[in-house]
Amino acid sequence: MMSECHCSNWIILKFGGTSVTSRACWETIAGVARQRLAEGLRPVIVCSALAGVSDQLECLIAEALVGRQEPVLAQLIERHLSFARELGVEESIVQEPLDALGRIAQGMALTREVSPKLKAQVMSQGELLSTRLGAAFLKQQGLASDWRDARELIGASEMVGSEQRRYLAASCATDTDEGLAAALEGSGEGVVVTQGFIAANAQGETVLLGRGGSDISAAVFATKLGATRCEIWTDVPGLFTADPRRIPQARLLLHLGYDEAQEIASFGAKVLHPKTIAPLKRHDIPIVIRWMERPDFSGTVISADATASEAQVKAISAKRGITVVSMETVEMWHQVGFLAQVFDCFRQHGLSVDLVSSSETNITVTIDNLANALDPESVRALVADLKRFCQPRVVDNCAMVSLVGRHIRSILHEVGPALAVFAEQRIYMLSQAANDLNLTCVVDEDQATPLAAELHAKLFGGRGEDGLLGPSWQELFEPCPKPAAPMRQAWWRHRADELIALAHQESPRYVYDAADISAAIERLQGLRSIDRIFYSVKANNCPDVLELIEQKGIGFECVSAAEIDLIIECFPGIDVRRMLFTPNFVGRAEYERAFAIGTWVTLDNLYPLEAWPDLFRGRDIFVRLDPGKGRGHHEYVHTAGTKSKFGIPPMQFDALEEAVRRSGAHVVGLHAHVGSNIHEPETWSEVALFLAHAAERFPDVSVLDMGGGLGVIEQSGQSALDLAKVDEALAAVRRVYPRFAFWVEPGRYIVAESGVLLARVTQTKHKGEQFYVGVDAGMNALIRPALYGAHHEIVNLSRLNETPNCVATVVGPICESGDILGYERTMPTPQEGDVLLVAATGAYGRVMSSTYNRRALVSEYLLT
Repeated sequence: MMSECHCSNWIILKFGGTSVTSRACWETIAGVARQRLAEGLRPVIVCSALAGVSDQLECLIAEALVGRQEPVLAQLIERHLSFARELGVEESIVQEPLDALGRIAQGMALTREVSPKLKAQVMSQGELLSTRLGAAFLKQQGLASDWRDARELIGASEMVGSEQRRYLAASCATDTDEGLAAALEGSGEGVVVTQGFIAANAQGETVLLGRGGSDISAAVFATKLGATRCEIWTDVPGLFTADPRRIPQARLLLHLGYDEAQEIASFGAKVLHPKTIAPLKRHDIPIVIRWMERPDFSGTVISADATASEAQVKAISAKRGITVVSMETVEMWHQVGFLAQVFDCFRQHGLSVDLVSSSETNITVTIDNLANALDPESVRALVADLKRFCQPRVVDNCAMVSLVGRHIRSILHEVGPALAVFAEQRIYMLSQAANDLNLTCVVDEDQATPLAAELHAKLFGGRGEDGLLGPSWQELFEPCPKPAAPMRQAWWRHRADELIALAHQESPRYVYDAADISAAIERLQGLRSIDRIFYSVKANNCPDVLELIEQKGIGFECVSAAEIDLIIECFPGIDVRRMLFTPNFVGRAEYERAFAIGTWVTLDNLYPLEAWPDLFRGRDIFVRLDPGKGRGHHEYVHTAGTKSKFGIPPMQFDALEEAVRRSGAHVVGLHAHVGSNIHEPETWSEVALFLAHAAERFPDVSVLDMGGGLGVIEQSGQSALDLAKVDEALAAVRRVYPRFAFWVEPGRYIVAESGVLLARVTQTKHKGEQFYVGVDAGMNALIRPALYGAHHEIVNLSRLNETPNCVATVVGPICESGDILGYERTMPTPQEGDVLLVAATGAYGRVMSSTYNRRALVSEYLLT
């Protein structure tokens, strides 16, 4: 039922996990509650669990299934008792639910199983615990507060489908409920404190509303009470024109209509759960995104009044974790009911479809992996059913990059030039929304951030503040920049004169900075969660660079017997246990060589164990596993997933155990590596958890090797990978699995930013609107742009302080159309003889070069 006006004085205040995790947070909550009471409003405070607790509860379930729940349980107990002490409230407030949690965990450990029903009971405890503590604190602060169990206030709708969906992804009706208002009226004149995320079904059993369900709970309470507004309090100022953590130039959106906000939330914004908006729109209840750090900040207002009529793009969204299913058949042409049959397959597997595109012989759809809890088994089952009607093809690791706004069809001519950013991309689907609120391209997941950044710069760069756009993320946080991920000044900017002189002596030329390499190593050695570091020799095997790395005490990861020999040649007395051999599809002789020397040896295939068991009998070995999903800046550097040749997948773990047993080998370490140039700090903790669970099969495992792939700065203005967050996430895993040593194998991170390629301008050419600048280094010297589509910053070092006045495509002398180092780069107009610098080429530069066209290999030089 839609409410025509809001005579109710109820207001919903929702606080997420990061907003309830400290005493300072609860002092802010108390202040907000007092202010709303002073305005004549009745606050209902809806809270999430303390930040990280839901993940700990997930971990508790996993550990209980193997009988090791006690360490995780002890952490959960201490976390909440410690927080009680921080708030200054009685620990006994949470002792009873903590005891109950312990009994449930013990039961799971005894039965070695957990049902969705039991999982819902465990996962609900986070919200129940945080709100008990918070309500007690508010009382202590002199606020009348009434703690209420959300399961007694809102009920889940009856659902069909799997038990998992009924208990872990339930939904609630959002009609006005006078009974709920009456029940809460009995709470007095103060505030009501209750939980998000949880509800009860018709049988009174605990059910969950899915991850992010606290936002949904807030919408349910708001609609049932006919609230005057729903405030979502979070750790960011509001909704932005792009993901501000990836694109700092993103602008705050001051006002949005419900539909526009729905699109932005649905296409990846994490500030607001997409399912929150529709019920509030039906009841015409405004939503306000509020900022915990500055409670007086206006944030983003979402309402019917904010709906703008003019056509414009309001945001660039990038939604990752998308799977594309393409269904090909000639039989769908004029076949009645074909689409119904195909989509019924998705329904039967409980999968919802987002985008749909069709032609005479093909239907292509997208599936949101997270929203559908998509796993490999679900995909295989779906494909098996679809094969009755068509030839399905699944493409995973995709992302949607969307222009979100209003009346986009009418301004295609204006946004058209910006779409040129997709020129070199593989586009799996193009979708223009029927409601004219978005234009979406489905691309490879690793391209989402750079594409979104380019689109944002083209469409929002230079716009001032107006009724729609507020300050940028950078402007809001500039007074208090976060020290965890500082901007690093490129070393070559203050050594430009030396580099120009080196280029005039010899060009082209690779130059490396010893101080920059040392600084990268020191940052890695500062990670308290890492026990040993092995440098990937394949990244850069310059002897001077290797000597510097060896002096720092770093080990060496080798992928060929020749690399092992190189290290021994360079360092004759080296401890062979400082070398780790991780080959891929090599012959038996290379394994024999590594074993003869005594290095650590890693297997990434069953074949060697099954074909040459005598070679491994009695040996201590590492095994490389495939977590099933790759990451990185290009699909060619994804080193996990079915499209990657690396690692043993989970479906072969049983066979692996048997092969290890028959060979008589001892698996002492597990290894996984998911890709290159990754900037998501949680990646390595996720890999560590995957390996820790796999280690249950191999009792001798004492080492978990998370590989490398730590992201580097590739473009000016880009933020560094937040190593502090990487360390923090790994530390959480180590607390659960203290028996394992943690190793990493960074190569590119250590040397990439230290190296530059210097090349001199040979010729220039105007060809229509294109301006080509030729240099004496091409794809023979640096293959990455041609091979990966890799982006390297290119500057005119000879005119570094001059104003950029041209857009140039930088090409080499190789007789190939792909011999392009960089497309359309802005720089001062180059002249013959100028020195151009290609940045971040210290890794996979000289080592991948060739003598194609009979051109000499490029020389190397280490600056000290």
